[in-house]
Amino acid sequence: MNAVAFAGLPGGSEVLLVLFVFLLLFGAKKLPELSRALGRSLGEFKKGKEDLEREIRDVEKDMHKAATEDIREEAGPAAEKVKESEIKSANEPAAPDRS
Repeated sequence: MNAVAFAGLPGGSEVLLVLFVFLLLFGAKKLPELSRALGRSLGEFKKGKEDLEREIRDVEKDMHKAATEDIREEAGPAAEKVKESEIKSANEPAAPDRS
Protein backbone atom coordinates (compact mmCIF):
# COMPACT_ATOMS: atom_id res chain seq x y z
CA MET A 1 0.00 0.00 0.00
CA ASN A 2 2.87 2.41 0.69
CA ALA A 3 4.30 1.78 -2.78
CA VAL A 4 1.08 3.08 -4.34
CA ALA A 5 1.29 6.34 -2.39
CA PHE A 6 4.81 7.11 -3.67
CA ALA A 7 4.13 6.09 -7.28
CA GLY A 8 2.05 9.23 -7.98
CA LEU A 9 4.77 11.74 -8.90
CA PRO A 10 7.27 11.10 -11.69
CA GLY A 11 10.97 11.46 -10.99
CA GLY A 12 13.66 13.03 -13.15
CA SER A 13 14.23 10.00 -15.37
CA GLU A 14 10.49 9.60 -16.04
CA VAL A 15 10.17 13.25 -17.06
CA LEU A 16 13.11 12.89 -19.46
CA LEU A 17 11.54 9.76 -20.95
CA VAL A 18 8.23 11.55 -21.50
CA LEU A 19 9.98 14.54 -23.11
CA PHE A 20 11.91 12.18 -25.38
CA VAL A 21 8.68 10.46 -26.46
CA PHE A 22 7.09 13.84 -27.20
CA LEU A 23 10.13 14.82 -29.25
CA LEU A 24 9.87 11.59 -31.25
CA LEU A 25 6.12 11.92 -31.81
CA PHE A 26 5.87 15.60 -32.70
CA GLY A 27 9.34 16.60 -33.84
CA ALA A 28 11.51 19.50 -32.79
CA LYS A 29 9.55 22.06 -34.87
CA LYS A 30 6.14 21.26 -33.39
CA LEU A 31 7.09 21.33 -29.70
CA PRO A 32 7.37 25.15 -29.42
CA GLU A 33 4.04 25.54 -31.23
CA LEU A 34 2.40 23.05 -28.90
CA SER A 35 3.85 24.85 -25.88
CA ARG A 36 2.53 28.22 -27.08
CA ALA A 37 -0.91 26.77 -27.77
CA LEU A 38 -0.99 25.18 -24.32
CA GLY A 39 0.02 28.49 -22.71
CA ARG A 40 -2.69 30.39 -24.60
CA SER A 41 -5.35 27.86 -23.67
CA LEU A 42 -4.35 28.00 -20.00
CA GLY A 43 -4.52 31.80 -20.14
CA GLU A 44 -8.00 31.70 -21.68
CA PHE A 45 -9.12 29.20 -19.06
CA LYS A 46 -7.83 31.45 -16.26
CA LYS A 47 -9.54 34.50 -17.78
CA GLY A 48 -12.83 32.61 -18.08
CA LYS A 49 -12.57 31.44 -14.47
CA GLU A 50 -11.96 35.00 -13.26
CA ASP A 51 -14.92 36.29 -15.30
CA LEU A 52 -17.17 33.64 -13.79
CA GLU A 53 -16.02 34.45 -10.25
CA ARG A 54 -16.59 38.17 -10.87
CA GLU A 55 -20.09 37.45 -12.22
CA ILE A 56 -20.93 35.37 -9.14
CA ARG A 57 -19.73 38.15 -6.82
CA ASP A 58 -21.85 40.69 -8.74
CA VAL A 59 -24.96 38.51 -8.45
CA GLU A 60 -24.38 38.01 -4.72
CA LYS A 61 -23.99 41.77 -4.27
CA ASP A 62 -27.20 42.44 -6.23
CA MET A 63 -29.11 39.84 -4.21
CA HIS A 64 -27.87 41.35 -0.94
CA LYS A 65 -28.88 44.81 -2.08
CA ALA A 66 -32.36 43.63 -3.12
CA ALA A 67 -32.86 41.76 0.16
CA THR A 68 -31.80 44.81 2.16
CA GLU A 69 -34.26 46.98 0.23
CA ASP A 70 -37.05 44.43 0.80
CA ILE A 71 -36.39 44.40 4.54
CA ARG A 72 -36.44 48.18 4.70
CA GLU A 73 -39.68 48.35 2.68
CA GLU A 74 -41.35 45.81 4.98
CA ALA A 75 -40.24 47.68 8.07
CA GLY A 76 -41.67 50.96 6.83
CA PRO A 77 -40.71 54.08 8.79
CA ALA A 78 -39.04 51.97 11.46
CA ALA A 79 -36.42 50.87 8.91
CA GLU A 80 -34.21 53.78 9.85
CA LYS A 81 -33.99 52.38 13.38
CA VAL A 82 -32.95 48.90 12.25
CA LYS A 83 -29.24 48.40 12.61
CA GLU A 84 -27.21 47.28 9.60
CA SER A 85 -26.00 44.23 11.52
CA GLU A 86 -29.60 43.06 11.99
CA ILE A 87 -30.22 43.38 8.26
CA LYS A 88 -27.07 41.42 7.46
CA SER A 89 -27.99 38.63 9.86
CA ALA A 90 -31.44 38.40 8.27
CA ASN A 91 -29.86 38.04 4.81
CA GLU A 92 -27.41 35.30 5.75
CA PRO A 93 -28.51 31.81 4.66
CA ALA A 94 -29.10 29.18 7.30
CA ALA A 95 -26.42 26.55 7.84
CA PRO A 96 -27.05 23.44 5.70
CA ASP A 97 -28.40 20.34 7.41
CA ARG A 98 -25.67 17.71 7.21
CA SER A 99 -27.59 14.79 8.67
